[in-house]
Amino acid sequence: MAASKGAVVLKTVKKIVVKFCPFESSVRSTRDFLVLVGSEKARATNMNCEVITEVKHDRSEPVIDITFIDGEQLVMNGSNLTTQEMLSALQTRCVAKDPQAKAGGKK
Repeated sequence: MAASKGAVVLKTVKKIVVKFCPFESSVRSTRDFLVLVGSEKARATNMNCEVITEVKHDRSEPVIDITFIDGEQLVMNGSNLTTQEMLSALQTRCVAKDPQAKAGGKK
């Protein structure tokens, strides 16, 4: 599993739904992403963020559906992305939505 450069910060995230069929060959990166966002350290950054897992046995492709506090959604197809690419997309959006992160970057 690829290690991320920074910690996963879920401050601007309302809900993360991870759907996958465990028997598909392309599910590894999605499961690794789930482990990282579901970790105690990541969850501590936003105790109100729901992390929901839907395990299906229907040969469907892995999908990650992220809902932010402002209502925007980010949907990623896990079979086409690496764990690092998914984390990078999530963190890019989180930093863009966090006014404190923006203020810190301008100083």
